[in-house]
Amino acid sequence: MKNLLVRPACVLIALCLAACTQNDTDTNATNAEREGMVSVGASELTEFPLDWTAPVAAGELTAEVQIRLTRKALRDDRILTGEDSAAAHFHAAAKAGASGEGFEALRQQVVHAVVVAGDQHLHALTGNAPEANRLAHLAAAILRSIAPNHAETQLYLSRVDASDRMESLLALANKELQADRLGEQGIGAQVDYREVLRSRPGDVRALQGLQGVQRALAVRAWRSAAARDYANVVRWMRFSDAAADNKPYIAAQWQALENQRKQQVIDLYKDARIDLQDPRARGAISGAEANLIEMQRIAVKGDGSVADLAQRIDRARAYGSFEMGQLFREALRVGGYAPQMRVLPIGVMMMGADRADPDARPSELPAHRVHFVRGVALAVNEVTVGEFAAFVRATGYRSRAERRGHSLIYNERTGNFARSSGVTWRDDYAGKPAPLDNPVVHVDVRDAEAYAAWLTEQTRRIYRLPHESEFEYALRATNPGRYPWGDHAPKSVLGNFTGDRDVSPSGRRWANAFPNYTDGEWGPAKVGRYPANAFGLHDMAGNVSEWTTDCWHQGYRRAPADGSAWSNPGCRSRVVRGGAWASSPAQHRSAWRMAQAHDITNARTGFRVAREI
Repeated sequence: MKNLLVRPACVLIALCLAACTQNDTDTNATNAEREGMVSVGASELTEFPLDWTAPVAAGELTAEVQIRLTRKALRDDRILTGEDSAAAHFHAAAKAGASGEGFEALRQQVVHAVVVAGDQHLHALTGNAPEANRLAHLAAAILRSIAPNHAETQLYLSRVDASDRMESLLALANKELQADRLGEQGIGAQVDYREVLRSRPGDVRALQGLQGVQRALAVRAWRSAAARDYANVVRWMRFSDAAADNKPYIAAQWQALENQRKQQVIDLYKDARIDLQDPRARGAISGAEANLIEMQRIAVKGDGSVADLAQRIDRARAYGSFEMGQLFREALRVGGYAPQMRVLPIGVMMMGADRADPDARPSELPAHRVHFVRGVALAVNEVTVGEFAAFVRATGYRSRAERRGHSLIYNERTGNFARSSGVTWRDDYAGKPAPLDNPVVHVDVRDAEAYAAWLTEQTRRIYRLPHESEFEYALRATNPGRYPWGDHAPKSVLGNFTGDRDVSPSGRRWANAFPNYTDGEWGPAKVGRYPANAFGLHDMAGNVSEWTTDCWHQGYRRAPADGSAWSNPGCRSRVVRGGAWASSPAQHRSAWRMAQAHDITNARTGFRVAREI
């Protein structure tokens, strides 16, 4: 069957031309990528026999009978198959010696009928009819047998030849689809299926193949989505959209992928929130930050969870597991509670005095910027007599004044501070038993640090004395003025300060005090009696002065700018901050600071605690 045999070279030329129409400039394509194209031989193009053997039973009758039966079979449309077909009877008639013009006319009828039947089967191939290919080739084999040189035979054989090339191309496309060579770069299944459709528009198998390419590209998109590689998700889905005309499928895939992306963002957000439940845990914040980076990479623009997590990480870095301004109190293992604490906001402060301040001293200069990037909690009130008593009961601790046997008290008779024997932390400014809700005094810095260490042991959280910069930051509470409330004397009762209208039990008055001011007290007042400042803290500028962690330095040159303590090993003088009930107006200024020996105890100095967060 000379014309039916499709030569390998023809197939190679046809298929290569099909590929070149897609991407003539693809320099990355190699013959190795199209190995299937160059290996197709003639014997592989069809599984059907190339020669026809007529049914034996059709040859047992005379030529005249076979001619009559041929005409009847033509009328009954039995053309190709079976021993009673027109082809079988005509072949038998020819074998029996039939000839003449009438027989040749019959040959023309049979040839035409076979061609018509064969064309019907060739056309049926576009509808994915497996049997049609066999019957189309049967028609070709019959024509080779009964009229090999007939014009219609030659034309039909060329159509079968072209069909076989398309069948080979379909087979190659199917192999490429299975091998995931999809044609997104100009070579592969998609290109081959489209070549088939150019020759056989509407071919069901080619259309189904393109849908397979579309699904395979979508699978690639899903694999990329699983790896959170959404740049390639978009790439593969665009190729998938172009592969086949199935808009509902693509729309559904896009929506499903978008839902997965949203779920991945949600999962990352939830995992980061879990990490941030305990920001102090090792790797907690770094883990949350890694999730944030991943969320920023894959989330759609404007996803609120990204901004929310970024804020939570910033808060966790600054405030740990707390919120800015949060009020809390922690239980003690021995029973009771630690002092009530307030979380200070992070921020920036100009620490020290303005050179224009008439009361500024060299030790308060130069003013310098301090940036607090990590939050801290400060006690709302000064530590009370009752709170310190709980510490002493639990530990048996003996304070400096107890061991030394004396402290400095206010002497009402002389109006001065003087040493008095037997005075301890249990006593007030005059050496008498102190109310439990008054700030504890007659404690040195070691006593204060011992109390903070006990809180640390009891709560397993770090309590300490405030850093000097933390104290001034909390005292100012964002107010840059000379005083915590502004630049002038107080116009209303703001705290336990010295006022010229204050009167002692014996009728004494202050010689150096705020004019027209009285707070109703002489000596320390009950903690929390006066209004809190903007940070929610009481008595920062009055009541009693307070110990800090920092060692005394004569000025702020080379002072830390990050809110840390400025300490030296073995320092014997600490910084005391905040005015007291007996301080001059200049000592109520925000920048005021004083050096005090670490072992001094008196009726004017107490303390409050800080807690690291």
